[in-house]
Amino acid sequence: MKPTTDRMLNRIKDVYMFILNKGEVSTQDLVEEFNITPRTIQRDLNVLAFNDLVMSPSRGKWTTTKKKVKMTS
Repeated sequence: MKPTTDRMLNRIKDVYMFILNKGEVSTQDLVEEFNITPRTIQRDLNVLAFNDLVMSPSRGKWTTTKKKVKMTS
């Protein structure tokens, strides 16, 4: 796997874990926590939402779904 792909997958996993631990976060919370652009966070959230791992109950707020996830290191 390319280093850039590996970095992206690790970041997406970290974003998911952050949301899971916090319960509900805003897009801005994620931008500040991960020090990346809103567009990059939105792309990561789109990947997570496409895989039914996060949802947005209200505009700009994110929470995890009930889908079971097996984490690997």
